[in-house]
Amino acid sequence: MITSGEKREEYREIKTYWENRLMCQPNFGCGAGRMCKQVRECIARCERFTNVRFRRGYTSKVMIFEIESITIGKGKPEWGTPDHDVFIIKLGQKIKTSED
Repeated sequence: MITSGEKREEYREIKTYWENRLMCQPNFGCGAGRMCKQVRECIARCERFTNVRFRRGYTSKVMIFEIESITIGKGKPEWGTPDHDVFIIKLGQKIKTSED
């Protein structure tokens, strides 16, 4: 669904691993008082992500997309999200597809 452009979001559980990587991005959207102070404090010391890369297992097939935004909320159940808040990574333009 990502390849066809039908699915424009990717989801990650709200766990420490993803909090440390995603919440400190400049394109992270704070909603209604959600830890915005911590986000602002850690932006200066975090690696910036502008793209997301999807790899088909251990093959060399890769798709790279721009990241439009990262937010917290409920995803679309038809795309397999759990029924609780998750990180929502909004996908932008496809940059590269490798079919090696």
